[in-house]
Order: sequence, then C-alpha cells, then structure tokens
Amino acid sequence: MPLLRILFVLLAVLLSCAARAQPWPAKPVRIVVAYPPGGGIDVMARQIAERLTAAWGQPVVVENKPGANTIVAADSVAKSAPDGYTVLMTTDATFSINPHLYAKLPFDTERDFIPVTMLVLLQQLLVAHPATPFNDLKGLIEAAKAKPGTINYASYGSGSQPHLAGEMLKHQAEIDLVHVPYKGISLAVPAVMAGEVQLTFAGIATSSAPLKAGRIKALAIGGARRSPLLPQVPTFAELGYPEVETHAWFGLFLPAGSPREAVARIYRDTKKIIEESEFRQKQLVDRGYEVVGSGPDEFAAYIRKDSESRARAVRISGAKAE
Repeated sequence: MPLLRILFVLLAVLLSCAARAQPWPAKPVRIVVAYPPGGGIDVMARQIAERLTAAWGQPVVVENKPGANTIVAADSVAKSAPDGYTVLMTTDATFSINPHLYAKLPFDTERDFIPVTMLVLLQQLLVAHPATPFNDLKGLIEAAKAKPGTINYASYGSGSQPHLAGEMLKHQAEIDLVHVPYKGISLAVPAVMAGEVQLTFAGIATSSAPLKAGRIKALAIGGARRSPLLPQVPTFAELGYPEVETHAWFGLFLPAGSPREAVARIYRDTKKIIEESEFRQKQLVDRGYEVVGSGPDEFAAYIRKDSESRARAVRISGAKAE
C-alpha cells in the first residue's frame, strides 16, 4: 500500500510538471474590453483577437464589460487568476485619469496590473459648428474674451477627455467657456452639428465624415505634430498651448503576477499584428490612430508621466467622481 501511494504521488507530480511545461497559451485566452460592443476599441480588440487565434492555435475571445468609467472591467481583470489567460484592453481613462478622479478605486493601478503594450495613440480635434464666427483657435479665444461665458463646449461627462482638454484650454488661454456634459461619447459631435453647442473635442474617425461634409470645422488638434490625414489643422502646441492634452490611448494589461512568458508573447504577437502593413494602414492609420506598439517597460514609464499630466488637468478642472 505505501508503494502504491508513492506511485500515485509521483504520477501526480509528473502530471503537474507536464502541465507547467506546456508552452503558453495552452487554453483559450480572454480579452476583456472596458467598453461596449461596436466602438473603436471593441472593433480593434476583435480584429486582433481573430489574428491571435490564428497565430496561437487557441481561441482568443472578446468579452465586453463596460461600466463605471472602465472600473468594472479593470476590477474584474485585477481579481482574475494571474495565469496570462485574462487580458484587459482599455484606455488611458483607467490608468491616467481615474486614479485622480475617484477618491477610492477597488484596485491599485500600479500594484495590480502589468502593462503589456500600448497599441495606439489618438489625438482629438477641437471642432466647431460651421456657423460660429471664428475659423481658428485665435479667433475662438478673441471671441471668448470679448463675450465671456457665451461660448460652450460639449463633453461626455465630468473628467472625460474633452472636459479636461476644454478646462486646460480655458486655463491656458484665460478664457471662460461653458461646459455642457452629455451622456455618451457618440452624442457630442452630433450636438455640435445640430447647433446645440458650439464646440467639442473628437477623434479623427468620428470627425472625418462631418468635416468633409462641412457640418463641422476643425480649429486645432492635440499632439506634437500635425496629423497626416489633416495636415492643414495646426496643433495646440504650435499655437502656443502645449498643455492642452487631447490624446487617448488603447493598451493591453495583465493581472500582476502573470507569467513573463505570457507578457512577452502577447506583446510580441500583437506588435506584429499592428505593424503588418495592410492592417496598419487600413485599420489604424487611415482611421486616425498613431501606431505605437511599445514594450512593457516603456509603456509603464509612459503611464507614469501621462498620469502626472492628467493629475494636473483634473486638479485644474475641479472634476470629481464618486
């Protein structure tokens, strides 16, 4: 009997070692997207998941967990098994803005996650209704100073990217703009087109069709350089307002403690996907995304710097969330 028991123990150890020796991934991988289906980040997640499935020979499935300004999805991933099989795909809201917007989060953004890669960076445009009497940022600032409190701008909520950009513009230019929060990102540009508000901040993908149709006009764009898709639109930095940050980014994260092999493999293979020439051009560049593909250490350093910048913007805006 003791001998039989020893054999069972040895067999269990061998099976356990064999399981651990299997290369990652050895089972399906789940990408938890912090936004609803249909948006830009969801579409990108599904395109990447399809290609990773083919590359890995394992199903890569997308699960949407919107809610509480990305907190629902992030909390779910933070508390999942750190085995590399649950990936968070989210935006800068989770890591750069929320820690300064909320008094308390159910996770620690630095302690509970491993940054894997920043996929893309996207800059937003400041757009206006075509009937407004100004056609550039200088004209807007002059009009705002001439009649304080008469020009308004739309956002998709307190602490959202457009809100922080608008408040930083007010601060830097010393003007008074009225903030009008809407309930969703999809409502702000239509509000400008309809003349409900005069201004908003929006991405190139959202703005391109109404810009071409003349239903809105672009005054400035964020970033260090002009977009090749809209080379005629100057940046806030070149116009003298470098602190007006309008960017957002999409990135991948794993729970803290996940295997290094998983971190390295996800980074390597997603970078390969977004840098593939046809995918890069048609799915990313032509939609206004700047392809990044940064590694884990570089991404972590960027988040720390980005978080410091957003902390200042939140402080100046006075935005708070419960």
